[in-house]
Amino acid sequence: MHISDGVLPTSVAVAGFAASALLAAWSVRQTDPDELPKVAVVTSAFFVASLIHIPMGPTSVHLLLPGLVGVLLGHAAFVSILVGIVLQSFLFQFGGITAIGANGLMMGVPALLAGLLFRWLKGTTLARHVVAAGLAGGLCVVMAVGILAGLLATGGEDFLGVARIAVLAHLPVIGIESAVAAFTVSFLYKVKPELLGAVAPAPPP
Repeated sequence: MHISDGVLPTSVAVAGFAASALLAAWSVRQTDPDELPKVAVVTSAFFVASLIHIPMGPTSVHLLLPGLVGVLLGHAAFVSILVGIVLQSFLFQFGGITAIGANGLMMGVPALLAGLLFRWLKGTTLARHVVAAGLAGGLCVVMAVGILAGLLATGGEDFLGVARIAVLAHLPVIGIESAVAAFTVSFLYKVKPELLGAVAPAPPP
């Protein structure tokens, strides 16, 4: 889910860069320096997961993971995703350089909202954490696809068909992302609950 060069009007691309820069600066200021190793690991996972593309007509689908990034990093999610998108663009030409700002918003804003949703719903039990992560992972894809469709629509009627195909192509990804987020959080809750801001479960008597 990357927008290429030449798709967005110049005004939209510039606005995307400006908004992404502001959100990235805010995200950096909110990030605890002690969290940087975790941010680096999660950014690496996001970077690698997005490299495997499955062609779907004029578009393609791949594992996104912004919901999981938001769940694990909270406020640091935006800068993590933006770094991953910049590296993908410059190293592998996934997404246009002029669209980096828009691509950052498309993935980063849903990640921030997914993190907020997870923290609101997670409670203190494993079941609550798993359900919250699943909802955050799935809804994050819905939001990202909605933003993608809106951005493509600004490119004119030629891209409206691509927007529709992109929406349909990512419907299966919603369930996959939800399952991945739920499974990952379930595993971390058992072995490293502090990564989720959870209290370690008491050992059996």
